[in-house]
Amino acid sequence: MNASAKELAARFDLAKLTSEFYDDPYPTYRALREKEPVKRLASGTVFLTRYDDLVTTYKNTKSFSSDKKREFAPKYGDTPLYEHHTTSLVFNDPPAHTRVRRLIMGALSPRAIAGMEGDLVKLVDGLLDAIAAKGHCELIEDFGASIPIEVIGNLLDVPHDERAPLRDWSLAILGALEPVVSPEVAARGNKAVTDFLTYLETLVARRRRQPGNPDRDVLTRLIQGEDNGERLTEKELLHNCIFLLNAGHETTTNLIGNGLVALHRNPDQKQRLIDSPDLIKTAVEEILRYESSNQLGNRMTTEPVELGGVMLEAGTSVTLCIGAANRDPAQFPDPERFDIARTPNRHLAFATGAHQCAGMALARLEGAIAISRFLARFPNYAVSGQPVRGGRVRFRGFLSVPCSIG
Repeated sequence: MNASAKELAARFDLAKLTSEFYDDPYPTYRALREKEPVKRLASGTVFLTRYDDLVTTYKNTKSFSSDKKREFAPKYGDTPLYEHHTTSLVFNDPPAHTRVRRLIMGALSPRAIAGMEGDLVKLVDGLLDAIAAKGHCELIEDFGASIPIEVIGNLLDVPHDERAPLRDWSLAILGALEPVVSPEVAARGNKAVTDFLTYLETLVARRRRQPGNPDRDVLTRLIQGEDNGERLTEKELLHNCIFLLNAGHETTTNLIGNGLVALHRNPDQKQRLIDSPDLIKTAVEEILRYESSNQLGNRMTTEPVELGGVMLEAGTSVTLCIGAANRDPAQFPDPERFDIARTPNRHLAFATGAHQCAGMALARLEGAIAISRFLARFPNYAVSGQPVRGGRVRFRGFLSVPCSIG
């Protein structure tokens, strides 16, 4: 066992991942946590797998920068992908991050999110009606992916007949965030950014002429800015609209798909949730921990800093493995067990500190309503064929999951 773990840790390289790793990365993550928790890869990047090391990194924004200009310049060059990823909220440091986050959080207030629940229930029930009429479903296409696209589309008040390209744009842009990006993937990502920006310019111009209700329409709220006169620049506005869709789309799709598959594979926990539907909130937290939708984060050191007993020089690229930290036995007793009543459950699926996910309350609401209502409607559902993983290391989810509904 020790020799196997040592070998797994020694040969790990983000640039050379196997199909076995994509199917189940957790044995490798466990080996890294035990043998090389601060692992320097051939590229010079340091890969972190311990919970405490991730928390330290997230909270020390002085030593660990989120600004991606230095990291993304050689990766993307002077391209639309570079402009997008260095302008959006998640890849910036204070004060730019603080200013943009405050405007977005104002548009995603608890009151605004609470007001979405009724429409979300109607959306989910409509999808469930369509599945019932068909008699079976493809869990991602028919259900999981349909929910966040509609929710974010409603948030930005994108007309229904204009939403068709949104999912493909999002997948193409996020796909280019993988550690290794082929020319084809980069080309798709750049075209998606360009097409998305062209569409948003039209949508924003339309909204400036005819503003919506800022209590419900996030785009109108972002255009109008704060009462103190603070506004996003046009570039910030457009790229952070893309960010809102991307941040809320694939990760929430993965939360729903990962959750329903995990419940199917753990029938005792599935039955427990059927018997005690009030456990849905802790069940969603456990899904987020057990199969984190977003598995990796990145930082760059701004000064020499010690982490986990290892000295890192300034300018070191650091990869934070959320998927590994969320199964760290130092934080989570019996971490490989899927336990829908686990408490406490201070997982890092939404990060922590200044960059904690701005949309986490909305993601939790979507996950809870989607999973609980699917389970109540189809308690005998079962995965009826081989699920297909998305083939990514940063975002963990399924491309397709054939499903019978009993």
